[in-house]
Amino acid sequence: MLNLLALSFEGELAPSLDLRCLAPGRKPPDGWGVGYYPGGELAATLLKEAAPHAGSIRSELVRTWDPLESSIFLMHLRTATWGPITEANTQPFCRSAWGRDWILAHSGSLEQRLPIPPEVRFQPVGSTDSEALFCRLLEWMQERGWRSLGEVDAAQLRGWLEEMNGLGPLTLVLSDGQDLCVYADRTSATRCWVWQVSPPYERLILGDEDLELDLTRRGAKSRKGFIVSTDPLQSRTDTPTNWTQLPPGALMVIRQGAVRAEVLPPWAQEAGAVPSAAAAEFEARRRLRRPPEVPVRVMDVHHRTVYRYERPVERSAHKLRLTPFHDRLQSLLSHEMTISSGVTRAEYEDVFGNRVRKVLVETPYTELVIEGRSRVELRDTDPLGYRPLRERSTLPLVWMPWQRNMLQPYLLPPELPETQLEELVEYAMSFARRNDFDLLDTLLDINFSIFKEYRYVQGSTTLSTTPFDVYSARQGVCQDFANVFICLARLLGVPARYTCGYIYTGPKHANQAQSEATHAWVQVYLPEVGWKGFDPTNGILTQTDHVRVAVGRQYSDCTPTAGTIFLGGGGEKLEVSVRCEPVDPGAK
Repeated sequence: MLNLLALSFEGELAPSLDLRCLAPGRKPPDGWGVGYYPGGELAATLLKEAAPHAGSIRSELVRTWDPLESSIFLMHLRTATWGPITEANTQPFCRSAWGRDWILAHSGSLEQRLPIPPEVRFQPVGSTDSEALFCRLLEWMQERGWRSLGEVDAAQLRGWLEEMNGLGPLTLVLSDGQDLCVYADRTSATRCWVWQVSPPYERLILGDEDLELDLTRRGAKSRKGFIVSTDPLQSRTDTPTNWTQLPPGALMVIRQGAVRAEVLPPWAQEAGAVPSAAAAEFEARRRLRRPPEVPVRVMDVHHRTVYRYERPVERSAHKLRLTPFHDRLQSLLSHEMTISSGVTRAEYEDVFGNRVRKVLVETPYTELVIEGRSRVELRDTDPLGYRPLRERSTLPLVWMPWQRNMLQPYLLPPELPETQLEELVEYAMSFARRNDFDLLDTLLDINFSIFKEYRYVQGSTTLSTTPFDVYSARQGVCQDFANVFICLARLLGVPARYTCGYIYTGPKHANQAQSEATHAWVQVYLPEVGWKGFDPTNGILTQTDHVRVAVGRQYSDCTPTAGTIFLGGGGEKLEVSVRCEPVDPGAK
């Protein structure tokens, strides 16, 4: 029989739990309980039942009750070893301390119940070994001044649990309403299985003969998360499961569906055990908080666009944004543009600061070639050199009225149905909560998550594809990823603008996904810092590989080439090629 189940997802989830072990003719457990944190608050709600009977009304509640919604769930099915079969001895257990509710569930049975001195703060209500362990754990944390799992030294906690593990089998899940801590029994007497769930999925139902967990019964939400179980549940939909066993003696801390820490036992480290993929991803995210400083780079860019038509175009007008920016972080050393036909009627700076050429063609043509050649010095060598390591913010950001007025074009999210925006707001806030409302860490997490969790699929979207479409399908190209990032940032009150330009991806460059033509990324405006570039297609901050050409609220504000045919044409074919090559800085 499954003994313990725990969930941690980004945003709130409303699963349905069907206790099939309470069906007529089945032997019911000695007790069951569910703990969760409704409304994203730190106050826990528990539903428990000792000695349940077939068709129990409380079990119907967890199957159909709408308010059962949280990002963290703990569930326990009890086979009594210690103490009488009462609600006081039914897990999960809950204690209030340091402004939050803590809940714990334990799989296994210690050989002796830990003594609790009468003078200590945390006292058990029941008589189980698990509740005594819970009280001793909180007492241990209090002695060290830790008030949340976020403050706990994960290695020390693992060591303490390993010491308690010497008293008997111990697989444990613990939550403080923000983090979910999982410890796997070092002897494997009770195993701990983990599955990292990745969207998209439409139906996701797991189960065995005792329990059915339906994550999508009240509507699918494309959220990633972790499911922890003492027995791997089988999928009952088309979504395959991928359970991995947490190494014996290991500890993992999860927040909002992402790993924050994984500590392996010393013997596993000495044996050269490889950290899990989730832990490796956490380490990659950590490194992004301070990308290494790179040298100044000079880049030559050749951008060639060819339009071909089946019938001659008699008259057309074009607007070209092909001139790279010239500012503090990027110098335009030289630039020239040629067009095979037509005359330049005007050159000006548009409202977004982009250099624009207005070209009129009145000579019939079937092929129009536009070429731009630029040499640019790139000086964005240390984009995060200014920042402290951690800085908590209030999200969504609050701006002074005059600041909001100036930044308004970059604060308005796209016009989507309100229900879709609500879903995306919840998605965006899950990043903020996961990063303790640190503004830059939140943006770095969004940037890396899009790179890691969204598939680059050429031709999978169109210009009319919305950020919600991309979020739901978890696939797109660079402009789609930029649009998702912009939407999430604006919903957090962070001004974000679409940026169009070029990216250098040399033959040995780590960046794999890129556009074959121009590239798109995002700039966000950070208070008292200015505009900073994020490239969600490659999961990096922009430095000296990116050449900025145009910015705007959206793609249409910074299209490299746009035009209108007034007479003739038809059967248009477009060919675009871009080549970026670094040159010796001395060659400028």
